[in-house]
Parts: sequence; structure tokens; C-alpha cells
Amino acid sequence: MRKKVTSTDIAKAAGVSQATVSMVLNKKYNVSFSKETIEKVERAAAELGYTIPKRRQRKNVKDSRLLVVFCPTLTNPYYVMLLQGIETVAKENGYGVFVCNTQRELKLEEQYLKMMHSVSPAGIIYTCNPSNQFMEQVEEIAEKIPLVIISNRDKVKVDAINQDNTKIGSLMARHLLELGHQKVAFIAPPLTKRQAQRFRRVEGFVKEFEKENLSQFVSIKAADDHWDEVLPSVDSEYRIGYNLTKELLKERPDITAIAGLNDMIAFGIIDALHEEKYRVPGDVSVIGCDNIIFSRMMPMALTTIEHFVPLKGRDACDIIMKKIATDAHLYQEITPVSIYHIEYEPKLIVRKTTSYVRAREKKQKNN
Repeated sequence: MRKKVTSTDIAKAAGVSQATVSMVLNKKYNVSFSKETIEKVERAAAELGYTIPKRRQRKNVKDSRLLVVFCPTLTNPYYVMLLQGIETVAKENGYGVFVCNTQRELKLEEQYLKMMHSVSPAGIIYTCNPSNQFMEQVEEIAEKIPLVIISNRDKVKVDAINQDNTKIGSLMARHLLELGHQKVAFIAPPLTKRQAQRFRRVEGFVKEFEKENLSQFVSIKAADDHWDEVLPSVDSEYRIGYNLTKELLKERPDITAIAGLNDMIAFGIIDALHEEKYRVPGDVSVIGCDNIIFSRMMPMALTTIEHFVPLKGRDACDIIMKKIATDAHLYQEITPVSIYHIEYEPKLIVRKTTSYVRAREKKQKNN
């Protein structure tokens, strides 16, 4: 079967950027192109057999009142918070929201992506990064339908709400260092290539300890890869925190602080510590990330990192609304092309689960 020709293929053949190809073929000139460049692109497209999508498809998109949201799981309150932000703006503008729960499965994500051309939604929001093998397909869709990624990558070619996970890891580490903690651990879900944003958070954490020549005292505990391959349950991340903390305490009973990649993992860490008769924060301090609602409701409120999750959902939907409005009004008979990138500065929220390191006697096993 012949492979579908993409704008990237044309860009390589014509010796220009993919963005240039997109603007030339779709007549969206927000910059001037030479006659030679236009001819090169059009010639390469003709030789490769590329067909420009009919405008009729775009008209269907304009008429649609449906937004599609790609979500990897609905078991973590983080994604529920994003959806609340998205749905608030969608409702204000008279749009409905349909959620595609990919469960982090490549086949499911691929199936949903194939449906987008027939569904023709008014806009698409990814609440996480698309899988690497589908990124080019996502960029192609973004040329026809407003699409926003709530992204953890450093750079994407489409509209994105960005997040610097290295900075988040650094904030977590710096807080523990300022409290005098040296013997620390970081507990995370699987650190796979598909989940590079997790690794960046761990990397930011470790680098702060490297600056103080203390990296040899940092333990990294990551769950086995199968945790990303099974259907997530409501307590999946909690159990990762709980189980890995149990293992950690056997290996490093001298630990004085533990960071969880997110708040759900941090809750599992706290329960495991309590079961093993460690006081939080008297014996071991705990920090999480996301500032989900439960982190404020617990009797022992969790120290965490706020990165304004509901606002990211609102902003993603706002961008979709702006794109729809812009597309409905030509600027001097030209459709403007714009890329939005928004990023919030993360903020440390200090609560009751972290404190200054205290000397303690070595824990004795019960006889």
C-alpha cells in the first residue's frame, strides 16, 4: 500500500520548511514568498501526488459545536482538573466536549485519531503529549482543525500550553535542601521514552543535589514498565507510591525526605510511612506535585507544587475559541496563521508534610 504523502515529504523534496509548505499550499501567506519558492513547493507537491484537502471539510468544522479532548487516563484528579477548565470555557461558548480516554494505549490513540476526519470537531485538545509515532499525524490535523497540546515537551510545532518539568523538579529539591535534607529519594511511575516529561522532573530534582555535591545520597525508585501497559485503576499511582516506599525503607532506612512525582504518589508514600511507624514530617518529609484538591483536604495537608492545572485547561480551550473566531474573519483576504505558546511559572506550596531535618535514632525492628 502506498504511503500517504505529507507536507513533511514535500518540504524535504522542495528544500523548504514544513511551515512554508503548509502556508503555500493552503494560500495562508502571513509572510511573502518568492515566485521561485511557490513554484518549487507546487512542483514537488504535484510530483509526489499530494492532494490539498477540500475546503468543504473546513466548512463542516466551522459548523461543528463539538470539541474533542484526548486524555491518557481519568483516574488521576490532575486530568479531571484539566477537563473542568476546558468544559468551563466550552460551556460559556456553547460547545460540547467529547473525551477520548486513550488509557495510554497506542492502538486506542490511533483509532481515535483516524476518527477525527469523519467527526470533524471544531477543535481538539490533547491533555498530554501525543505519542511520538503520531506527532506528524497530529501536526497534519492541526493544519485543518484548531488543535492545542497541553504539553510537557520543550518544543512543539502546534499551539501548546507548556510546562518546564525540570524547573518543577528543581523547586522540589531546593525546598528539601533548604530544610537540611541530604538523604532523600524520588518515587516515580515508569521512566520510559514515551513519558519523557517524568524523567525531566526527576532530572531537575537530582541536578539540585549535584550542585551541592550530594547526588550520591539521592535514590530514584521508578515503577516497572508494566504499570503503563495495564488499564489504570483509581488507585494505580497511589499504589506505586505505597509499594515503592515499602521497598525503599528496607534499602534506605536512613532516608529523611521523599518526593513523589505527583500528589497521588505522595499519598501512597505517606500511608506506607505511617504503616512502618515513621512520623511525617517528624521522621520523613514528603512533597508532591499538582496541588490536586485532596492535597488541601487531608488532615495532614500535603506540601506540593502548584502549576495552575485548571487554568491550563481554560487557556487551551480559549486558544481553540480564538482560532475559530480568527478563521471566520479574513485579514485583507488572507487567513492569518498564528501559534500560541503559554507557560505558567510553578510555585511551591508549603503545608504540613515537610519540615527541617531532625536527628533520630535508628529504627529498631519489633521483636
